[in-house]
Amino acid sequence: MQDVIEQLSAGREEHVQKLIEWLRIPSVSTDSNLKSEVQKAGQWIQAELRDAGFEARLDETEGHPVCFAQWIGAEGAPTLLIYGHYDVQPPEPLELWRHGAFEPTLEGEDLIARGATDDKGQALALVRGVCGVLRTRGSLPINVKFVIEGEEEIGSPHLAGYLESHKEELAADVALVADCSQFGPGMPAITVGLKGLVYLELHVQGPNRDLHSGSFGGAVENPANALTRMLGSLRDEEGHITIPGFYDQVRELTEEERASIRELPFKEEEFRSDLEVPRVHGEAGFTTLERKWARPTLDINGLLSGWTGEGAKTVLPAHASAKVSMRLVPDQHPDEIAELVQNHLHSICPDTCTLTVHCHHGARPVLVEQNSPWLDATSRAVEKGFGKAPVMIREGGSIPVVSDLKETLGIDTILLGLGLPDDNAHSPNEKFHLPDYQRGIETMAWLLEEMKDC
Repeated sequence: MQDVIEQLSAGREEHVQKLIEWLRIPSVSTDSNLKSEVQKAGQWIQAELRDAGFEARLDETEGHPVCFAQWIGAEGAPTLLIYGHYDVQPPEPLELWRHGAFEPTLEGEDLIARGATDDKGQALALVRGVCGVLRTRGSLPINVKFVIEGEEEIGSPHLAGYLESHKEELAADVALVADCSQFGPGMPAITVGLKGLVYLELHVQGPNRDLHSGSFGGAVENPANALTRMLGSLRDEEGHITIPGFYDQVRELTEEERASIRELPFKEEEFRSDLEVPRVHGEAGFTTLERKWARPTLDINGLLSGWTGEGAKTVLPAHASAKVSMRLVPDQHPDEIAELVQNHLHSICPDTCTLTVHCHHGARPVLVEQNSPWLDATSRAVEKGFGKAPVMIREGGSIPVVSDLKETLGIDTILLGLGLPDDNAHSPNEKFHLPDYQRGIETMAWLLEEMKDC
């Protein structure tokens, strides 16, 4: 493998330039005006894989396309399915970016751009690592397939159908996803648990038009007041979610799991100081990491009503809306929680206005089997690529494809984190620490070698 690693090391500048090229494409899947840019990002990664020697194509869906690629010349060897996504979050608020969101800029050893770590940077590290082996040796030690989609940031609405309709072609022994993070600088990690997700949008309608708050206030229900009362009642002061039945299926942490979390070198004061909050907050009776990784949450993601422009306007708004997400833990089911929450919201909505609830998307929580030769091989590869053995962690985010891969293809997924917790994924000034990008590329090359005997 030394010849491969030397080639990958010598190509550092090219690796970075390729990432910059991809990051310049504003592939925001939520913005219908950027549909052609999302398509262009898919075409870009298809070309990269094809040029390296993969059979690669772009498969259309009812939404954005899926890039599928394969090299299956290692007869009798295991098959690895690598998943990634080329769509990115919206860049707003634009004024908070130090540079243009789609103008990749180096700040020391960090590359700043939307998608730098989520997920273009991490996905490209896997691609560059695999392609580096193929270019250097003319073959791979195992069979490799790629599925790189363009709808992850909108809940992958067409991916489950794609997996089902391409089930035979996608057959593999195990899957790999790099869309997580390390535990901290110099502490590589493999993620063994993900939270699930329910995302709801609420609309409360009051009068048929905006009204003068002096002439009508006190006589007509203000939907903004009604909505905020409803939302404020969903959690108590100790961070406990008050919806009846919400915790019924929650799998509690074992004492062994709690002890394992306590052993990690987490410094709560540094966590608090970095965020510049007076103190941490969450469900009483649990540590910060336990709340982040293994307890369900409910958060308001957005609020809109009335006059939000400059200056004053004394208006009683006709409607109010909110976006609310819930992160779920084993054994909560997103469909059951969505129905439970919607029923509760309708039960507490005052009869002076009307409520409409729309469910955007969901994902099931995931726990990875840790007694696995695939996980052992990944641990060895990470240690060789990063120079340090990884720790096993959970993650508060959700990756819908993991449960889809298990349900449709019957395979487990290894969750590899190349980014850092402070990479500002989904926020302005998203970044990727380039030394970790290079380590990720080399780790991927090592992983192919480690998996050949699994």
